[in-house]
Amino acid sequence: MRSLAFALLPMMALLPAATPVPIQATKPATGSTATAQDAALIRFLDAAYDEQLALSPEAQTQLGLKTDYGRLDDYTDAAAVRAQTLAERQLAAMRMRFKPDQLGEGGRVSYRLFEYEVDRGRRSLPFRNLRFPVSTNGSPAGEIPVLLINNHKVDTVADAEAYVSRLRETERVMREVATTMRAQAAAGIIPNKVNFAPARADAQAIVTGAPFDGAADSTLMADFRKKVAALDAPAATKARLLGEAQAALTGPFRHGYALLFAALDEIEPKATGNFGAWHLPGGDAYYADRLRNSTTTELTADQIHQLGLRQVAAIRQEMEGIKREVGFTGTLEEFFTRIRTDPQFKYANTAAGRDEYLRDARGVIAASMAAAPRYFRVLPKAALEVRAVEKWREGTASTAFYNPPSADGSRPGIYYVNLVDMNQTQKVQVAGIAAHEGAPGHHFQIARQQELAALPKFRKFGGYGAYVEGWGLYSERLANEMGVYKTPYDRFGMLSLQVWRAIRLVLDTGIHSKRWTREQAIAYFRANSSVSDKDIAREVDRYFNWPGQATSYMVGQLKIAELRARAERELGPRFDIRDFHEAVLGQGALPLDVLEEQIKDYIAAKKG
Repeated sequence: MRSLAFALLPMMALLPAATPVPIQATKPATGSTATAQDAALIRFLDAAYDEQLALSPEAQTQLGLKTDYGRLDDYTDAAAVRAQTLAERQLAAMRMRFKPDQLGEGGRVSYRLFEYEVDRGRRSLPFRNLRFPVSTNGSPAGEIPVLLINNHKVDTVADAEAYVSRLRETERVMREVATTMRAQAAAGIIPNKVNFAPARADAQAIVTGAPFDGAADSTLMADFRKKVAALDAPAATKARLLGEAQAALTGPFRHGYALLFAALDEIEPKATGNFGAWHLPGGDAYYADRLRNSTTTELTADQIHQLGLRQVAAIRQEMEGIKREVGFTGTLEEFFTRIRTDPQFKYANTAAGRDEYLRDARGVIAASMAAAPRYFRVLPKAALEVRAVEKWREGTASTAFYNPPSADGSRPGIYYVNLVDMNQTQKVQVAGIAAHEGAPGHHFQIARQQELAALPKFRKFGGYGAYVEGWGLYSERLANEMGVYKTPYDRFGMLSLQVWRAIRLVLDTGIHSKRWTREQAIAYFRANSSVSDKDIAREVDRYFNWPGQATSYMVGQLKIAELRARAERELGPRFDIRDFHEAVLGQGALPLDVLEEQIKDYIAAKKG
């Protein structure tokens, strides 16, 4: 939830974007001049990206780099200002050195998007202090262990020492976060009540076990012990490293978490309820900025709300068709209840049940991969894994999500699923979720984007929420065309995910613009979906804490579907789904208006 400069996070593909800056409509250069200018622009933009990346040791590690390996990010307000100041300087330098009419088509898009990114940061910077650093959506107390366990490789003794250094650095991070929280509270920016218990519980899970207490290793100690054991190093060196890790954990690391707990304990009594962005100082303007960022459009909250209501109604009609197909004679709401409660749609709430879910999800991924060559010209090279969310972050992790591969390909793309309570997990949704988070969804788009050699780094590792999540949602329906769904219940599960995203349009705007209560949002969600009660509560809390983001999915999907329908209509028998998908994916993530321009060009080229 931190506000970072555009170039810093490999996971930026899952974050939103702002209204694009138009460039002068001039005819692009062609031939060797354009080629040379485009190549020079890429070199410039890559150097700018590296300069921004140097501000974030954590992003470097997420990309698979070992630079600044013993450090964590600067979590202060000054860091956010420093990153935007750097971006503004880089933008001015680009405009001095390059002119759009001297670039080819690809160079002009990169030029435009760099302007877009800096403008995005400039517009959002005034609202940076309205975001909660600790919420049900996560906090550094969980994100730092994720970085160490999943991204921090220990191939050498120096790597292990860097791991220990980061354990020590955690105290500084927690002090910075606690300072931010207190400053926000003093300005009347108080987290919602719902945030405190889950955030405290997840943080407490990190400091449970040896060397904090008990006989069994804590999560981090177990990870470090395993990594050190695999080192080719003398036993004495390994013993020294383990001792240093224990000292770091029981000293500065634990003290850092104590600082965070103290801030939570101090601020929680000031929380008076659960409110949308409207309740914050300047909240209406903040929410308008979030909607622009999330949708890459100028749609208003009212327009998005009405769009959501229409989509909920339309998808419910599709659900009625499935209900009739399987012979259920009750109401749709009664069918929802059956899906939620019938044991045939449940996994056992045991380790075996969780393993069965993971096997089923991997089977869906395999089926998508087998069918993919009939629907795509190019597939990602990176591998894709399915993993359960780690126990210690189940309380604040979302239902499912995707982690991109490392830049060098050494770490695969990972589709994570939260299996905290199998009683709340539905078999009918397994295939649809795997299609969205894995294949042909986020992995086919994000991993493929990172492999596009002609893109500058900020485009390889960046993105726009409406495009990225729109592709994920589009992929849920595409998987049906690909033959991934084997039963009517699989298709109903897909529709339950589709209506979920339509509900998001209604609830996000309802919460942040129309002042809906948490109870009102939960009631609407439950009345219009078969999603489990636990997932509903977790989702609604996510919307409260991440204004605008939930609107990106369906706005993006509807635009991609609209562009496909246009291509099918205008190209007729010349339409090839593989070419359309390549036109959508071949330039990486784009704002929706830029994507529309790309598809218009693709249609014109196919017409000849």
